[in-house]
Amino acid sequence: MTEIICGTAVVIAIFALAAAVWNRHRAKRILKNLDRMLDAAMAGTFTEQDFDESLLSAVESRFAHYLAANAVSAQKLQEEKDKIKTLIADISHQTKTPVANILLYTQLLSEQELSPEGRDCAAALEGQVEKLRALVDALVKTSRLETGILALHPKAGPLAPMLEEAVAQFIPKAAEKGITLTLIPTDTSAVFDPKWTAEAVCNLLDNAVKYTPSGGTVTVEVISYQMFCRVNVTDNGPGIPESERAKVFQRFYRSPAAYETEGVGIGLYLARQIAEGQGGCIKVSSRPGRGCCFSIYLPRS
Repeated sequence: MTEIICGTAVVIAIFALAAAVWNRHRAKRILKNLDRMLDAAMAGTFTEQDFDESLLSAVESRFAHYLAANAVSAQKLQEEKDKIKTLIADISHQTKTPVANILLYTQLLSEQELSPEGRDCAAALEGQVEKLRALVDALVKTSRLETGILALHPKAGPLAPMLEEAVAQFIPKAAEKGITLTLIPTDTSAVFDPKWTAEAVCNLLDNAVKYTPSGGTVTVEVISYQMFCRVNVTDNGPGIPESERAKVFQRFYRSPAAYETEGVGIGLYLARQIAEGQGGCIKVSSRPGRGCCFSIYLPRS
């Protein structure tokens, strides 16, 4: 009797072991299939034809349907991006010509013999057209970056040539206001997209010169660290209240104190998009009444 019980126990143990081995093998196979489906999904090549539902568990089947739905969503998203790309191209093309023509005729009008009131109207019209052109350009650039139509291409190189070119663009405007614009020499290198980083720096310089009063100073300086560097644009203008520092990088945000100053509130937003798009960031520090410092952080490797 004891021998029969022992034999039965051995048989049960063998069946239990076999069942455990089989379940482990089945679980391993399921995980491999899931891993294969994930690889295909990440590569963008997954289709519902990639699996045999009769051989898969219910979980695998539902997971496969989920990935197929995601693939369809990704395709629709790409189609929407393509539509946006076409729309942006159309807007850019359709607005540039009429804006340029309005500006041309405004300049021709200002050269004619006009009354003082007429000259004032022509000057105001020219200023509004320039503002419109700047707004359209900024919106097109921002939209292209946001939708991935224009990609950033960071590469290693010296910062000095890019900064010198950016500062040179604002020397006349600074001199006209009696502002001292200084670029501190640097030999620092970083990984950045020269064209788009220059765009970001120019936006910071435009704000600095715009808000700094006559007789003030604007300084561009590079601080180098082991892993990254910091491009500072510092002014001694009115500064930014603490309650507004998180808002100034929002699209179209304008400080209530700056409502009389020209601008559309998109320059800092675009600068942030450019900095973050190449692995960096942008920050601001300020003391009201003593100016502010905008810093673009860029990786060095």
